[in-house]
Amino acid sequence: MEQTFEITRISRKIVSQFLENHTLEQLNKIPDGFKNNLIWNIAHIVVTQQLLVYKFSGLPMMVSDELVQNYMKGTKPEHIATQSEVDEIKILLSKTIDQTNEDYANKIFKNYQEYPTSTGFVLRSVEDALVFNNFHEGLHIGIMMGLRKFL
Repeated sequence: MEQTFEITRISRKIVSQFLENHTLEQLNKIPDGFKNNLIWNIAHIVVTQQLLVYKFSGLPMMVSDELVQNYMKGTKPEHIATQSEVDEIKILLSKTIDQTNEDYANKIFKNYQEYPTSTGFVLRSVEDALVFNNFHEGLHIGIMMGLRKFL
């Protein structure tokens, strides 16, 4: 699992560069032909990791219910993200992975509610969730790379 966490950290570093290299206006812009923006994709990555790893393990998540409601699967940008929201998301990018790594090392993940993903892969354990999460983040990084060309 050490490599899985390392891949997630690399993914999060790439994602955080989008926050550092784009203005608040660019983060919120939805280019023609797209249904979401950079900040939605970034927050969605954070929220999805928390749902896949913590919620389906029956454990409390590190993100607010409001963040989940705004950025979970099936949502789209309904508001302009403020700078304080962007700052919170930036902190959560690293904080959630550091805590997940610590929690995994401390063996707090005892149960897992099976979850069939939209790709057809069924998650049956926290390890499945952690590995699948890297695939999911990679998909969204690809979307973000496409989005930034139109900002």
